[in-house]
Amino acid sequence: MLSVTIICKNEEENIRECLESVKWADEIIVVDGLSTDKTAEIAKEYTDKIFTEEWKGFARQRESALLKTSNEWIFPIDADERCTPELKNEILEVIKSGKGPAGYRIPRKTFFLGKWIKHCGWYPGYQTRLFQKSRTRVTDRLVHEGYEVDGEQGYLKGDILHYSVTSITDYMRKVNQYSSLQAVEKANKKEIKFSDLLLRPVAAHIQNFIFKKGFLDGVHGLMVTNFDIITNMLTYMKAWEIQKKKKAGK
Repeated sequence: MLSVTIICKNEEENIRECLESVKWADEIIVVDGLSTDKTAEIAKEYTDKIFTEEWKGFARQRESALLKTSNEWIFPIDADERCTPELKNEILEVIKSGKGPAGYRIPRKTFFLGKWIKHCGWYPGYQTRLFQKSRTRVTDRLVHEGYEVDGEQGYLKGDILHYSVTSITDYMRKVNQYSSLQAVEKANKKEIKFSDLLLRPVAAHIQNFIFKKGFLDGVHGLMVTNFDIITNMLTYMKAWEIQKKKKAGK
């Protein structure tokens, strides 16, 4: 028996296709962060287990959704993701067999402005997304949180489709949000220096565009790399700002 969990807020453009791809599951849990659009209304067409809660951060929302599930096997998916038929069949086979690891890592195809990004470190981009609830916890991070499985993990072949970037303007909003969260984590770990502001964006470009072969994705790869540079710059500048304010007692 399988429970699917979805955390979301204002995802009316994505949520229907996401739910369509997992409607075969035994249970769907949706934790909606006080959406002001039709997200919850659309979700009601697929499940009656919709919980409206104030947004507490990614990790806390995922924990909340996990606690509401009634099955041992869990498959978390985001509103801008889709479960492929191949992955569905693999998941059902894992659960039916009753054997194997406590969790599985799943490859994710991420699309940038309609193009599947095969390089830049984006693919296969394995995610721990199928696991036994009794042996798994949510990692305690502000952003890029995930699931930590107590025990061996296997790998599935079917992909999750991730339609992460549909417009430059929307992605800039996400970059600003994620860099703010990452900055808080960075500011609490080490002092941000001049060298971090100068060299880390350059290193991000070299790593993703050259060593991770982002150039093979053409102009889309270049844009992905440029966004990595911007995210890196914003993260360290914001972390530097946080530390300076703390020193000044503000």
